[in-house]
Amino acid sequence: MNRFLAAASLLFISFNAHAFMAPSAPTLNNSAFVLMDFDSGKILAESNPDLQVEPASLTKMMTSYIVERALESGRLKEDEQVHVSEHAWCRGTSAESCMYLPLHGSASVLEMLRGIVIQSGNDASKAIAEHMAGTEQAFAEIMNAEAKRLGMNNTNFVNSTGMPAPGHVSTARDMAILARAIIQDSPHYYPIYAERSFTYNNIRQGNRNALLYTDPSVDGLKTGHTNAAGYCLVTSAKRGNMRLISAIMGTNSMQARADQTRALLNWGFSNFETVTPLTSGQVLAQAPLWYGRESTVNAGLAEDFSVTMPRGKKDEVEAITRVNSDLKAPIAKGDVVGEVQIKLNNEIIATQALVATNDIEQANFIVRLWHGIKRFFSNLF
Repeated sequence: MNRFLAAASLLFISFNAHAFMAPSAPTLNNSAFVLMDFDSGKILAESNPDLQVEPASLTKMMTSYIVERALESGRLKEDEQVHVSEHAWCRGTSAESCMYLPLHGSASVLEMLRGIVIQSGNDASKAIAEHMAGTEQAFAEIMNAEAKRLGMNNTNFVNSTGMPAPGHVSTARDMAILARAIIQDSPHYYPIYAERSFTYNNIRQGNRNALLYTDPSVDGLKTGHTNAAGYCLVTSAKRGNMRLISAIMGTNSMQARADQTRALLNWGFSNFETVTPLTSGQVLAQAPLWYGRESTVNAGLAEDFSVTMPRGKKDEVEAITRVNSDLKAPIAKGDVVGEVQIKLNNEIIATQALVATNDIEQANFIVRLWHGIKRFFSNLF
C-alpha cells in the first residue's frame, strides 16, 4: 500500500473522529461552543453543540449570506438602492445596534451589506429583508430554507436581526456551519467581515469583533448579544494553510467571548495541522471498463486532497483506493468511478470520491457485443 496515496478533500464524504487523539480542549464558561475545521467541516472540539439558544445578532450572518448569494448570482446589484421603511428605521435607542439609515431614505445594497456585517445594523437588516422579500416575515422563510439547505438542523429564524422572539433559536454547530458557507460561497464579499470600521451618514462605527484588532490571523465573522443570549462570537482564523472556525455562545461579557475564542483557536492550531499530500490531476488508479474504446479509465481527484489531523501523525496515514467493478462506457471526465479511504490508527477517518480524469467513448458495435458476452458469462461465475 502506498502511504499518502490520498487524503481527504475539501468536502468529506465521511469522517471518523475516534482516531483523532489530541489533548483535551480548554474548559470554557459558556452555554455552548464548537471548534470546526474549515476544510472538512468537522468538529475538533465541542460542548453542547446542538443546544438551542438565542443567537442574537449572529442571526445577521444568515441575512448577509442571502444578500451575498443574491449579489453573486446577479439578482441584486451593488449600487441598487434600498428604501428604508418606518418598520426598518432605527430610532437610535440603546436597545439595538443601528446603521442610522434615514427614514424614507435609501442606501445601496453594498452599503447595506457593510452596515449589517460591520455595524450590526438592525435597520439595514430589516430594510434589505423587505427589499428582497416584501416583508421581514417572508424573508425569514427564505432564511429558514437556506438553513435547511445548509444542514442547520436545529435552527429556526423568525426575523432578520436576531432581536428576541419566541422560537428564534440556533446552535453553536449551526452557526459554525453557516460561517463555513459564507467563507466558501462568498469569496468576493467575505473580506468585508474583516473590516474594522464603516462610516455611514457621517457616523463611524467600529467592528465589535475584538480579535480583529489583536490577532492578525482572524478575518471574521460576527458578534452577538442580548440579555437572554449573553455575549456570542463566531470567528474564523487562518494560520498557514489551516483555517479554523469557532462558535462561542452565551458568555458573560465581551472580554470573555474574546478570551475564550482566543483560547479555543490557540488550542486548535497547536494540536492539529492540515496536510495536502496529493494534488488534483494525478492518476491514482485505473478502473476496468466495459463497452469502451479503451479497456480502463484513469482515476484521480477532482481537487487538491487535504486532511486535518493531530500534529505529528501525518506519517502514519495510509490509504486504500477502491474502484467500481462494473463501469460502463461512455465515461465523462469527472464521473465518480470509485473512492479513496484514509486510515489513521487503523481507523477510516475520511473517504473521498475518485473521478475519471479523461473521457472514454463507447466502442463500435462488434466490441460492445463481445463485451456483452464476456460480461454475461463473468456474472454467471
